[in-house]
Amino acid sequence: MFNTNLLWLIPLLPFTGFLINGTIGRKLSRPVVTAIALLATAYPAYIVATLWMYMKSAGAPESISIVSRPWIAITGFHVDFAFTVDHLTLIMLGVVTGVGFLIHLYSAGYMAHEDGYWRFFAYLNLFMFFMLVLVLSSNFLLLFVGWEGVGLASYLLIGFYFKKDSAANAGKKAFVVNRIGDFGFLLAMFLIISHFGSLDFHHVFSNIAANPDWKGGTLTAIALLLVLGAAGKSAQIPLYVWLPDAMEGPTPVSALIHAATMVTAGIYMVARCHVLFDRSPYALGVVAIIGAATALFAACIGMVQNDIKRVLAYSTVSQLGYMFLACGVGAYTAGIFHLLTHAFFKALLFLAAGSVIHALSGEQDMRNMGGLRKRIPVTFWTMTMGVIAIAGIPPWAGFFSKDEILYQAFVSPNPLGKLLWFVGLVTALMTSFYMFRLWFKTFFGESRFEASQAAQAHSHAAHTDEAGHATHAHGVHESPAIMTIPLIVLAILSIVGGWVGVPAALGGHNEIEAFLEPVFTSGTAEAVATVANHSLELTLAVVSVLAAALGFVIAFALYYKKPGTAAAFAKKAPALYRLVDNKFYVDEIYDAVIITPLLMFTRLFLGGFVDSGLVNGSGALAGLTTRGLSSVTRRIQSGNIRSYAGWLAIGAAAVMIVMLFGFWQH
Repeated sequence: MFNTNLLWLIPLLPFTGFLINGTIGRKLSRPVVTAIALLATAYPAYIVATLWMYMKSAGAPESISIVSRPWIAITGFHVDFAFTVDHLTLIMLGVVTGVGFLIHLYSAGYMAHEDGYWRFFAYLNLFMFFMLVLVLSSNFLLLFVGWEGVGLASYLLIGFYFKKDSAANAGKKAFVVNRIGDFGFLLAMFLIISHFGSLDFHHVFSNIAANPDWKGGTLTAIALLLVLGAAGKSAQIPLYVWLPDAMEGPTPVSALIHAATMVTAGIYMVARCHVLFDRSPYALGVVAIIGAATALFAACIGMVQNDIKRVLAYSTVSQLGYMFLACGVGAYTAGIFHLLTHAFFKALLFLAAGSVIHALSGEQDMRNMGGLRKRIPVTFWTMTMGVIAIAGIPPWAGFFSKDEILYQAFVSPNPLGKLLWFVGLVTALMTSFYMFRLWFKTFFGESRFEASQAAQAHSHAAHTDEAGHATHAHGVHESPAIMTIPLIVLAILSIVGGWVGVPAALGGHNEIEAFLEPVFTSGTAEAVATVANHSLELTLAVVSVLAAALGFVIAFALYYKKPGTAAAFAKKAPALYRLVDNKFYVDEIYDAVIITPLLMFTRLFLGGFVDSGLVNGSGALAGLTTRGLSSVTRRIQSGNIRSYAGWLAIGAAAVMIVMLFGFWQH
């Protein structure tokens, strides 16, 4: 039997770690800070593992709830501070605590020589706390608290190197862009309260289930507003622009945000609200189109990036688009399955990229890498596992989850299903290409690092690491064990993590679909999947593997066999290359169309008319009025008895006039 009171400890322990390190961490030694941060994440991971075994045992309930006390209790409205764990929550808890712990462990080595060590781990624990609250919440309001909390924590972590303008600006950009999505979420909650009188998941979803005639209308409005919120958190078009800039934070932060926490919140929220979305085909169509467009668009940009972390950043945006696509065609299980496998291989890829950066004393430009295969073998082999997994090559984890999404899109009742499948297939080819491009440029060919260092030394230019501190090359070196052990664990998970979802067409039993079946009992796309023929699924799988293989062959030809070929192609189409290299000028367009007009409005209208005119003018007018009145009233206090008598007579006359006026009125 599982003690449900332990559920409180899952988010409470990371919060305790944040409080201790955040208040007295400056005075503690680094080993003590590390121990506090690791214990605050390790024990919740143990509790989740225990809970997992309990809920998989025979006779275990499908969900567990625990209520502290009424949080808000007013006439006609009631919200509890309560947690609920079902099978969907359990998967999310496993990802957040398991992968989160490995990232904390890796960070102890990666950040060992950084200033603000205690502050970094305090923020990291705070991030875990808010994400766990978000996942465990049993109502929209508590979910929104976690939702806003991860936004705050991301701002603190992305801007960790606050002395760098680029890092500070990236943190602010993430915070502001997410506020746009959060505004949509807030409006959705107001509509839910107005329509259902409650924010409790069970109350809202059971009411929808009990009324099969409720379709479209208000439900569509709520769903579209929730999509806006999810687009902000999960970096979908048009609110994806904050995520690539989040690379300004330390590499472990990138791994935590991109793999285990913040960006998965939008996918989780859409999946959690599947009952609502299933009643709005229009909203589902919007989700599917946004997901497919984001997947393709980000993959295009990722193909030409040279910063190793930015390639992975745009890869994350693209993979999140896949998850959105899955939810949009009603295949919520496939979306969550890809979320799970993506957590493994994307955390691995970011941490391995961090190991490469660590080995090269802060270098992130792939044009200054190469030839690292034998010099950092553990990093090479583990990153290879991640590259193969994300490319979608069997039997690595990414193949099964990606193929499930493509298959579900193909057989979905969505009129655009075949087109969505084709977009996903092209994206898979592009993903394989840019990931193997990264692999070849980083680990193969001649080493360009020493030449780069020599050129910098010759020009007396100090090399700068991601924190903005001056560094000096100490020779290429493998990372310490505290960093390579998490890489090895994640590499294993990137291989076997997808085996829980092997479909029947490939000889498996799709355990994750059976595990999530109690949660996703409605959903037309999943119903279609059961009757679809296995030969079609197998055929589509072969096609996607061929697409991944083609991506590898192109990358091999351009970056290994004839390394100068890609540059020659770029010179033949300079305008197209500049367009993609500059990320389609989306940031510049936003700046010209939205930011600059807003700044002009605030400076001219708010700053000029409102602030200088109304605010300052009203203050000056109040001052002049006071001075004018005081110049008159101060004459009353003259010290002259005859003056006092005169004022008394005037006052008495005024009183008599008022009384007489009142008399004649009657």
